Amino acid sequence: MNFRILNVGINSAQDIVTVRQRARQISHLLRFGMQDQVRIATAVSEISRHAFSYASGGRAVFEYDGSSPTGCLVIRINENGGKLRESRQNSPEELTRTHDLESAIKNVGRLMSACVVESGEDHGNSITVRKLLPDSTSFTGAELADISSKLATSPLANSFSEVQQQNQELMETLAELRERQDDLLSLTRELEDTNRGVLALYAEIEEKAKRLQHADQMKSRFLSNTSHELRTPLSSIRALSKLLLERMDGELTYEQEKQVRFIEGAASDLSKLVNGLLDLAKIEAGKIYVDLSPFSVENLFSGLKGMLRPLATNPSVELVFQDPIETLEIYSDENKVIQILRNLVANALKFTELGQVTVSVAVHINTVRFTVSDTGIGIAPENLEFIFEEFSQIENPLQRMYKGTGLGLPLCRKLGQLLKGDVGVSSKPGFGSIFFLDLPRHYAGKRAGAPVDLPIAEMTRDHAGMSTKFNQETG
Repeated sequence: MNFRILNVGINSAQDIVTVRQRARQISHLLRFGMQDQVRIATAVSEISRHAFSYASGGRAVFEYDGSSPTGCLVIRINENGGKLRESRQNSPEELTRTHDLESAIKNVGRLMSACVVESGEDHGNSITVRKLLPDSTSFTGAELADISSKLATSPLANSFSEVQQQNQELMETLAELRERQDDLLSLTRELEDTNRGVLALYAEIEEKAKRLQHADQMKSRFLSNTSHELRTPLSSIRALSKLLLERMDGELTYEQEKQVRFIEGAASDLSKLVNGLLDLAKIEAGKIYVDLSPFSVENLFSGLKGMLRPLATNPSVELVFQDPIETLEIYSDENKVIQILRNLVANALKFTELGQVTVSVAVHINTVRFTVSDTGIGIAPENLEFIFEEFSQIENPLQRMYKGTGLGLPLCRKLGQLLKGDVGVSSKPGFGSIFFLDLPRHYAGKRAGAPVDLPIAEMTRDHAGMSTKFNQETG
C-alpha cells in the first residue's frame, strides 16, 4: 500500500525551511525517534537546497510505502529542470552542480536507509530517499489520512523559531556525541586493561613454553644417555647368558638352565625397550638419518616373510603377504619401512587369536599404502589415537599375556613421518584392525645411499596431509 502524505513546493529559500519542518513533523507522526527525526529533516533540507540552487526549485513529495513488513517513509524531490549529464559534456557551472549533488547524495546516504538519483532527457533529476520505520510500526489508510489532515492544519514556525529548533537539535546531538565519547573512552580504558592482562598472560605462557621445551630437551637427553649407558651391560648379560646356555663352562642343571633363560629373556626385553627409547630420542632430537635407495616391494615382502615366520606361532592364525600385481619400485629408506611393517605385523599376530593377518600394498600415482589387516580383537574408537602415545597400552586380557613397552606404535608413526608419510589405523572392536603406512613413491631427498639428517619440524611439515591425499586419490 502506497499513500501520499504531503506535497510541498520548493520555489524560495523559505520553502527549504518549510520542507525541513514538514519532514520533522511527518517523521514525528510516523513515530520515528528524535535522532531519526533530525536525520530525516537534515537529509530533506540538503536535497531541497540543491534543487533550489541549481534547478530553479521543484517539489517534495512525502509518501508512506507499506510493502515492507514495518513500512517505509519515502521522500522524492523532483527538480524543475536540467538533467545529470556526463562530466566531459558539462560546462564549469554544470560540473559544480554535479559535484555538489554527488556530495549531497553521499551525505544523505549516511543518514537514510537508501538514496537513488534518476535523470531523464526532458526533465530534471528525481532524488528518492527512504527510511525504514521503527520495528513493529505500521499504519492503516485511515491513520495515514488522519496524519495528512493534521499536517494540513498544523502551523509552521517562522525562520527564527526554526533556527532555534535546529540549534536545540544540534545541542542534543552534541550531548549524545559527548556521552558516546565518554562511553568510548571508558571502553578504551577497559580494553587497555584487558590488553595488559593478555600481554601478561602471553608472557606467562611463553615462559612456561620455554620451560616445557627445556624439560623436553632434558628428557630426550636423559633417554639418549640412559639408553647408551644401558646397552653395554645388557649386551654383556645377553652374551654371558648365551655362553652359559651353550655349555661353554660346563653342563647346567635343569634349574640352572631355566634361570639362565629367564635372565636372557629379561635382558632381551630390556634391550628392546632401550633400543626403542634410543630411536625415539634420536627422532625427537632430529639426529636420525634416512638412508635412501631404490627397492622393490616384492623383495621387501620376501624378506619380511622369512623374518616374521618365527613370530607366527599360533596355528589358528595365517600370515598372508599379497604381492603387488606388477613390479613396484620405491625410493625410500628400506630398513625403516621394514622396521615399521615388522612392528605392525608383530602387533597384529599378538592380538589375533583366530583368522589371518594380511600384508598388502596399493599404489596410486605418487603415493603408496602398505596395509596390515587382521581379524583380531579390534580397538575401540576412543583408543585409536591413545595407542600412538608413548608408554600407552589398552587394558585387555591378551595385553596381559603379551607385555610390551608401549613404544612400538609411537615409534612407527614417527618413523613414518620421518619418511614424509604417515601411520594410521581404522578398527572396530571384535572385527579386527587395519593399520596402514602411507609413503611417497619417491622420497624427495638426496641421491640414493646418501644419509639425510632431518629436523623433526621439517619432517612433520612434509608429511602433513599424506593420508588424506591418498584417500582422496584412491577414492
